Amino acid sequence: MNRAIRILSEEHRSISAVLHALRHLAHIAGDGSIRPEFSVFRAMIRYIDEFPERLHHPKEDAFLFARLAARAPECVPLLETLRAEHVEGQKRIRDLERALDQFEESWPHWSGPFIVAVDDYAEFHRRHMLREEREVIPAARRALTAEDWRAIGDAFAGNADPIADLREADLAQLYTRIVGMAPSPIGLGVRWEKRRS
Repeated sequence: MNRAIRILSEEHRSISAVLHALRHLAHIAGDGSIRPEFSVFRAMIRYIDEFPERLHHPKEDAFLFARLAARAPECVPLLETLRAEHVEGQKRIRDLERALDQFEESWPHWSGPFIVAVDDYAEFHRRHMLREEREVIPAARRALTAEDWRAIGDAFAGNADPIADLREADLAQLYTRIVGMAPSPIGLGVRWEKRRS
């Protein structure tokens, strides 16, 4: 597997893991008798905002999608759809943040909109990543040159931008923090307690 595809696949796995955990914990928190740690939700949403929406997707747009569009013009409609989904994802993150704020303010009486927002975002992002893996990557394998793949791999590795390397290190720390804070079985943190009446 070439380096660029390996990095892209690893990033998709990390994103999927956080989305799975967020979805699982949101449903646990729907039980009004269990007090969630809202800081766990905030850390997860921050990770989704900082990594996929502000780092991963712009690199896809600027490097993978741009080179594929130049080499395989028949892919342009698909790539335009995926770029539009990148923009839509940013709006959905803001919706998640607002739903979490409302949930925290009204807890334990009102979790439904947060659960719906989490489920919607997770499903939206899952479908998006599947299209990239099932449609974009195969088309890129057929159309891109070794030079294209090198440039894409360098971009995703952060080699062209030392600031990106620092941000990626910060994101790795945030990911580790999420694992440490999230309750079992998602992470290593303490299980959320049932509230006392």
